Amino acid sequence: MPGFDHFDFIAPLYHRIGAYSHLETMLACADLPTAGILLDAGGGTGRVANALRDHAKQIVVADVSLGMLRFAASSPDLKPAAAISEFLPFPNDSFDRVIMVDALHHVFHQSNTARELWRVLKPRGRIVVEEPDIRTFGVKLIALAEKLLLMRSHFLAPGEIAKLFEFGKTSVQAKDGTAWVMIQKA
Repeated sequence: MPGFDHFDFIAPLYHRIGAYSHLETMLACADLPTAGILLDAGGGTGRVANALRDHAKQIVVADVSLGMLRFAASSPDLKPAAAISEFLPFPNDSFDRVIMVDALHHVFHQSNTARELWRVLKPRGRIVVEEPDIRTFGVKLIALAEKLLLMRSHFLAPGEIAKLFEFGKTSVQAKDGTAWVMIQKA
């Protein structure tokens, strides 16, 4: 698919990015730790999953970029899976928690991704979508830069992300240019 070579190319640079800076917020939003399995959809190199590795029984990192997944595969605590978020290769009700960090704006069909994340989530599970908050000036500049780099990014405001998950109970938290949308499955 067009655009994915870009992520293969930047994988080594992305892997070197410092520690995940929103760990405490993610732990609270995702209601971690869990004794179950966590899916990091669009998890790339596994940077966020590695930060969460002590907070779930098992973590699966799903991404379309094989270049990114090579780095995730180097961590013995992570299980990489080559997959696009619009058609996840997992059975219904597979995961206790599903996270998607800084990736929703990169997928081709965001509504299909939302349905898939919901489909693989177990009852009483939780999805957390963490995205740059397009309502802030700095993120608007990032969105413009990604357009100029032909990344096909499509940023949504937190309320628009929540609407993608109309089948669940949603809540939104935003701080310092980042938004977290939490979706609870009954």
